[in-house]
Amino acid sequence: MTYIIEDANVLKEDKLERISLLIKDERFHSLRSTFKRFTHMRVNANSFIMTKPHILFSPQIPEDASFPMMKQYYIEEFLNKGCTMFLTYVEVEKEHLLKPILNKMKTRLLNSPIDYCIGVRIQPKLLTPSFLRNCRREKVPAIFVEVEDDEMLERLPWGWLREAMFPYNSPLIPIFKADKARMKNRAKLRWTSLLYEEKIPFIEDELVPYGPISHLHLCKMGIYPLKSGIHQGGEVSYNFYAKEDMGNNIMEEELFQKYNDRLKVTVHKGTVIRAGLDVLFRPGFGEHVVINTPNFFIME
Repeated sequence: MTYIIEDANVLKEDKLERISLLIKDERFHSLRSTFKRFTHMRVNANSFIMTKPHILFSPQIPEDASFPMMKQYYIEEFLNKGCTMFLTYVEVEKEHLLKPILNKMKTRLLNSPIDYCIGVRIQPKLLTPSFLRNCRREKVPAIFVEVEDDEMLERLPWGWLREAMFPYNSPLIPIFKADKARMKNRAKLRWTSLLYEEKIPFIEDELVPYGPISHLHLCKMGIYPLKSGIHQGGEVSYNFYAKEDMGNNIMEEELFQKYNDRLKVTVHKGTVIRAGLDVLFRPGFGEHVVINTPNFFIME
């Protein structure tokens, strides 16, 4: 089906841009200021703020829960918040368990109504060239590393690790374990400086559990531009928020945190999954998103 979303207030970074969008074959076929000569059906979006859908970091997905409980979980934690994809991880303690643990998580998520990516969480002892090569083979887009202290970072063979990560280059993401703020800040400073010096793909700080992942971090993991973008050729997934008395300067994170009550429509891959207070729950509509090239599209 081909149609036009007309006079949309598209939120890019922290500013609204008035554009019209031509939708064709469930893709954003073209974005222009206007499509005056086209005769397709039109949807006027002037009274809404249009945003890309949120992608949340959800480290813990309920295990062995009943179908009604999982349905409620997906609706409350994702669909009601304008989320069409999430990132989670599996904890891996031994290298040979990587593939079976990933496969187990994929099986658990088969009924997910939204898309998902799966990373891994490891202790530093597992951060070896061999393990990173296995992660590259399994196309793991994010590697969460437990960081106890800054001394631990000095003992790792960063040169070999960098070679093992290439060319997939999924970023290392810290989970700082120190209880005291001073020790945690010290570890964070060393994490940032050391990995920058060693030219290792990484994310500086911890991801906020159950919060939206920033645009830069989505780029580093390769999720953007594959997902969460309103651009030519992108999939038709977006949110409509009631504009009402909002100004022209507003952050996407602010919409998520403060104005969820104004979320009116969520579209996922061309299908309306939320309209007003009505939510469409489609088990299995989500898919495991395989990232072929993390760190390919970076906008610093």
